[in-house]
Amino acid sequence: MREHTIIEIDNFLVSSAIFTEHFICDLSKCKGACCIIGDSGAPLEDSECNLLEMELNSISKYLTPEGKETIAKEGIFVKDRDGDIVTPLINGEECAYTYFDSDDNCLCSVEKCFFAKETSFRKPISCWLYPIRVSKLSNGMTALNLHQWHICLDAFAKGKKEGVPVFIFLKEPLTFAFGEEFYSKLELAYDQLYK
Repeated sequence: MREHTIIEIDNFLVSSAIFTEHFICDLSKCKGACCIIGDSGAPLEDSECNLLEMELNSISKYLTPEGKETIAKEGIFVKDRDGDIVTPLINGEECAYTYFDSDDNCLCSVEKCFFAKETSFRKPISCWLYPIRVSKLSNGMTALNLHQWHICLDAFAKGKKEGVPVFIFLKEPLTFAFGEEFYSKLELAYDQLYK
């Protein structure tokens, strides 16, 4: 893995990896493994916990029976061993908010409900921004780092083949999470430093 530097943009510390590494999610290869593999559910913001509570009735019709049962037993969200608020897991495996399509791809029930125009909640931002991980720092700054996980090797390879930097692949969620002005500054940093 190459060395990466940190770029300061306003109150963000941005890893250069989001500019220099490439990524395009390749569902045909991974089958949605990021929603299944791991020791914890998807990290949730406080506002997302509120949305899940308010809109669970709409979302629930897209859940699997196992997902509904897990949420009924464990709650709409849970604390993991690190004390973070996350989505519950079905038997320690897939997220309770997932379903499997006819090709055995693991997909998001919340997002399916959103595209059916039955909820205002698209999906947890931690999922939507992946492979970027967001950390709030004690000095008030926000760090954006790239998470490189073996289950996404095909996505990194596809992004490299097609020449799509991580931040460009994630334009929509980055803009949603941090605003158009911030995304424009990412583009400017990329043009000045890496083009």
